[in-house]
Amino acid sequence: MKHLILVVACCAVLSACKEEVAAGRPVAVAMTEGALGHYCQMSLVEHPGPKGQIHLDGLDAPIFFSQVRDAIAYLRMPEQSHAIAAVYVNDMAAAPSWEEPGAENWIAAEDALFVVGSSVAGGMGAPELVPFSDRAAAAAFAAQNGGQVRELAGISDAEVLAPASADPDPAATDDFRDRLKALSDERQG
Repeated sequence: MKHLILVVACCAVLSACKEEVAAGRPVAVAMTEGALGHYCQMSLVEHPGPKGQIHLDGLDAPIFFSQVRDAIAYLRMPEQSHAIAAVYVNDMAAAPSWEEPGAENWIAAEDALFVVGSSVAGGMGAPELVPFSDRAAAAAFAAQNGGQVRELAGISDAEVLAPASADPDPAATDDFRDRLKALSDERQG
């Protein structure tokens, strides 16, 4: 009987994975000690706070980010070389702690609720977007650390693309956008 239960459980897991891949969405990859941040090229496990991973069409492995803010910024930048197939972030409702955000507790970014504007800095010391699968857990984190609970679509470009600061300067944000657009136009032209 135990073997039958194990076989049924394995079939269910494989079926779920097959459905995700068949739907064109790659599954999240466990974060290992060898995972490096895309921008900093530093080991992710050496930094506290939630992480992100983005799967790109045509690439076998995801690119990892030391902070969720960096992953969302990557989504918003115009100069991607590949189409984005999936974006996952650590679910901090299921994380052991801020110091250990978890290796396998990933949720799709579009399904997450983010605490934006909290007093807690991410792994690279910049303001962080703290993701949760549970609204009550997100609200409790915001009550303790400040910030607002928002869906991904409610996070402005300025909150992720502007230079990291507790109070972004609108002029710096506009200059940054202008430079990004110039780079994008140059690559396309």
